[in-house]
Amino acid sequence: MSHRPMEGIRIVEVAQFTFTPAAGGILADWGADVIKIEHPVAGDAQRGLNLGTASAGDGGSFSPIMEHPNRGKRSIGLALDHPTGREILYELVRDADVFLTNFMPDAREKLKIEVDDIRSVNPNVIYVRGTAHGARGPEAWKGGFDGSVFWNRMGPAWAVTPPDAPRTMGMPTGAFGDSMGAMTIAGGISGALFSRERTGEPSIVDVSLMSVGAWAMAYGVNIALTVGDIEGPPPLSNTGVAAMNPVAGNFQTQDGRWINLTMLQPGRYWADFCRHIEREDLIDDERFNTAEKLMSNAQEGAAIVSEEFRKRPYSEWMQRLQTLEGQWAPVQTITEVANDPQLRANGFIAKLKDADGKDRELVTNPVQFDEVPAELTRAPLFAEHTDEILTELGRDMDTILQLKVDGVVT
Repeated sequence: MSHRPMEGIRIVEVAQFTFTPAAGGILADWGADVIKIEHPVAGDAQRGLNLGTASAGDGGSFSPIMEHPNRGKRSIGLALDHPTGREILYELVRDADVFLTNFMPDAREKLKIEVDDIRSVNPNVIYVRGTAHGARGPEAWKGGFDGSVFWNRMGPAWAVTPPDAPRTMGMPTGAFGDSMGAMTIAGGISGALFSRERTGEPSIVDVSLMSVGAWAMAYGVNIALTVGDIEGPPPLSNTGVAAMNPVAGNFQTQDGRWINLTMLQPGRYWADFCRHIEREDLIDDERFNTAEKLMSNAQEGAAIVSEEFRKRPYSEWMQRLQTLEGQWAPVQTITEVANDPQLRANGFIAKLKDADGKDRELVTNPVQFDEVPAELTRAPLFAEHTDEILTELGRDMDTILQLKVDGVVT
């Protein structure tokens, strides 16, 4: 059985979409009791988001767009704009360790779930905000998604779009920045819990799509901070090979697939690489027989390497390169990633059953404890645990029924 370091921690989540809720999902993987508060009619706005079959699933109860950020939680449909609904929220908060939200500042104020509101109920609660642009500054009130703030504003779109491209490049998959941001929030919560255990003082934790985007681009941003303006991405006609390294770049195979080489120490790996491509003659070639010559004649070497890769199909290179000492990787499709045997060997994809009892699989969060793969449970159906949670708060069935009639809960 996997180690669950958050066992005994209760988290109350008033959040929707992926960026912040996925942090709750990660903490649920780690053993926390995460109670997801949903709008009593619409639920999490992402439940009704129609992005086609790619996100909706195969027609059953299992919807990937909801399962990824909400695995392992309990759901209650609760009207936070109703005084009785807010009192129920506050009851849950009284026994909570963490309050997690990505609601906008005006909504937090209107619903009375700002820091002071929540801390007046539970002074020891860790208050966590996931935002688009941070908690301060002139744009703190503005919303945003990872496609807008993380990908475009923070530079990844610029960095991957060649200047002669007809359009900017989009994110490689949905919730790309959201998923990284959620891991960051989960780490922040873990640090805050550790600090509270040590000092007795609860923290306010802030993570934004802007801060996560800047961190993801920090290598380039730090260079810009040091030397000023830096060049943009190369034009499409560029070979895609490093200027001074013939074994660092993407190389096309006979059947149009791609293999990536990232051997940052070409002198160390050149001989072994030449043997794998059956070009032992290049090992002692006067142009390439030292690290310095490899660097000074890199483009000539890269042209030879490119020519060799085009002689064999992708499947043959996949077999041939298995024993290569240097660093390489296939450029895989998303379906190939889903079936990558190395992912499965490490338990990075886990089995679970959906609400219909059907066997499913999900990508796990990237952290393992004690070398044991994560154990996942499905996301809750909308308001699935309302009765259970209210019963834990001491409400009898007649009271629960009346709360439903009054529109306080679903």
